[in-house]
Amino acid sequence: MLAIAGEKSRLFCVFFLSVNLFGSGVVYTLTSATSMRAIEKANCYHSKGHGAAACSVAGGGSDIYYMLVFGLAQAVLSLIPDFHNMAWLSVFAAVMSFSYSFIGFGLGAAKVVENGVIQGGISGIALASPAQKVWRVAQALGDIAYAYPYTLALLEITDTLRSPPAESETMKTASRASIAVTTFLYLGCGCFGYAAFGDATPGNLLTGFGFYEPYWLIDLANLSVVLHLLGGYQVVGQPAFALAERQFGTEACVYDVELPLLGRRRVSLFRLCYRTAYVAATTTVAVWFPYFNQVVGLIGAFSFWPKVIHFPVEMYIVQAKVAPWTGRWLAIRSFSAACLLVCVFASVGSAVGVFGSKRS
Repeated sequence: MLAIAGEKSRLFCVFFLSVNLFGSGVVYTLTSATSMRAIEKANCYHSKGHGAAACSVAGGGSDIYYMLVFGLAQAVLSLIPDFHNMAWLSVFAAVMSFSYSFIGFGLGAAKVVENGVIQGGISGIALASPAQKVWRVAQALGDIAYAYPYTLALLEITDTLRSPPAESETMKTASRASIAVTTFLYLGCGCFGYAAFGDATPGNLLTGFGFYEPYWLIDLANLSVVLHLLGGYQVVGQPAFALAERQFGTEACVYDVELPLLGRRRVSLFRLCYRTAYVAATTTVAVWFPYFNQVVGLIGAFSFWPKVIHFPVEMYIVQAKVAPWTGRWLAIRSFSAACLLVCVFASVGSAVGVFGSKRS
């Protein structure tokens, strides 16, 4: 399809898609580490009391150890041939995703009922200055943009396609269903979370410890997050691996190696080094910028417009032969320009959040 828009557009699309895939690897590393540490803290709070100071510094008070554990696991999984194409992986990931989403949804709704009143207000969280409010709104827009990557949704859906029926028809149905379900769950978790805690709402309902009990349910939800992202990382990482391996080849440095328990195997040195380096890079960035909401906002805002708006619009104009300066052409261009302005605003606000947190 990108051939319709030209070679330059294809190269730019590959660039932005690669940035988004790499950024998603960083986000998955951050999220998994936060969830693993949340399991440790939930168990600690249950045994030592809610809000116990000793639990806040459990594991050294840092997620770095868990980031390294997750990175090591991904380095191993990335070397398993066709791991991301295993049929069970998509089903397993979907089950885990629904599990933690409905747990978060249910806990938020239960808290609202328990409180008997809706917390917060229409103006949102009060901040020290108007500038902080503006940047926080921009960051929130970036978070929303990341929640609808669409290109990543297409990758996950494509992994499960079989024909007949025609793949185009399956894609339309699956895309509509995935966007509808995603919107329902995100709105439910977001709205019930804010209604439950108001200005004290944590950035992540499952790891910010707005909830302490039932601790086993918090553990289950966070375990589901980790298991989902173990496979999800490979889904978003494999296209990046394939791009480099097609470009440089994997057959130049192939050796027969005797491996414990696996016997004699053919090992590509380039594949081994590149995939390990890629995972190490995402882990390093996650360790260097361990600010979940800010990083999510920056990646979402930076890559949303080119991937989800600009390139599809350009392909549609060429494919549908929309004449320049007609009403239809102007409407499409205006929509694209408006989305660009919003994404620029969100990118600046999210960047302020990321680097401001780093300086502080």
